[in-house]
Amino acid sequence: MPRKTVTDKDIVVSAAVPARHKPAVKRVKRTKPAAAAEAVEVPVTQLVSVPPSQEQIASLAYSYWEARGCQGGTPEEDWLRAERELMAAIG
Repeated sequence: MPRKTVTDKDIVVSAAVPARHKPAVKRVKRTKPAAAAEAVEVPVTQLVSVPPSQEQIASLAYSYWEARGCQGGTPEEDWLRAERELMAAIG
């Protein structure tokens, strides 16, 4: 198999790549005015109202039953009362 020979005509030399220069003007970071930042801040409690968990309701309902001396009433009444009070506390 014949070998390919490399001649001066086959070699291509390109011009040098110019060096990159930094811009003469420095970039300035812009910050939000203080008034705009305060207007955006909202307490998390006002953004999301999470309903009470079943454990929280059950615990409060149980405390109502204990407060009555573990007598009278029904579990359903205690549950609904606890649920109403916890929902009212949320807002």
